[in-house]
Amino acid sequence: MSHSKLRKTVSYIVMTISSLIMLLPFLSTVFNSLKTYAQFTSIPPKWIPNPVQWSNYSEVWKLGPFSQYISNSAIVTVLSVIGGLLSCSMVAYAFARIEFPFRNTLFMVVLGTMMIPAVVLIIPQFVIFQNLAMLDTLTPLWLIEWLAQPFGIFLMRQAFLAIPKDYEESAKLDGCNPFQIYWRIFIPMCKPTFATLAVFTFMTKWNEILSPAIFLTSKENYTLPIGILSLGGQYNGSEQYVVAAALLSLIPILLVFLFAEKYFVQGSNSAGVK
Repeated sequence: MSHSKLRKTVSYIVMTISSLIMLLPFLSTVFNSLKTYAQFTSIPPKWIPNPVQWSNYSEVWKLGPFSQYISNSAIVTVLSVIGGLLSCSMVAYAFARIEFPFRNTLFMVVLGTMMIPAVVLIIPQFVIFQNLAMLDTLTPLWLIEWLAQPFGIFLMRQAFLAIPKDYEESAKLDGCNPFQIYWRIFIPMCKPTFATLAVFTFMTKWNEILSPAIFLTSKENYTLPIGILSLGGQYNGSEQYVVAAALLSLIPILLVFLFAEKYFVQGSNSAGVK
């Protein structure tokens, strides 16, 4: 066997083993969602459910107002994605294309805020939203994304910097102002990066736990992750339903990723996101 074939064979074996290791937790979760409570808590553990409890997925809907939870999560996520795309792209365009004093220094400051842990910011945010009478509403959960987050700014700036200045100069000769150049030239040329940022924002907000747990107190305002977690505290012996509900909550994320997969891969490669 030649050296290249040996290396290729070893690569396939390593990738296959790595894939199986990564799939094991997901398969274990799927099996746990199909068990009875006795099987779920049995010692030693039974990996394969017998009999299979497909009814766990339908029982989930009877344990709480999941339609309301999904609706709340959808509102928060959609508004966050829209706000994130608009605010981050506008700020990134300014950092990439508009000359102003201390531009690079301010950009370094923005990047530096990425190192601040979210738990450090949650108390000041709580105080601000309390003074604005926005606690126990969905507004704080999506309003923050309209203030341009540093990761989105960095991602969009890298995409804007990759566009040749010839397009910008041509647009100026045609009479376009900076906003028209941003809206008509840069946004259409950066669709893959927009899709990447949209997928990241969707995943983050759909699965967000910390902020909803701090800002929300009324059950009718719960988002889906908080609603699922509340099942464990309300009903004894409902752990298998919590697992089934968690799996159901993944469906929107998978659908969004499949819809934006083409642009997401292009955007990840162009921005160097891994």
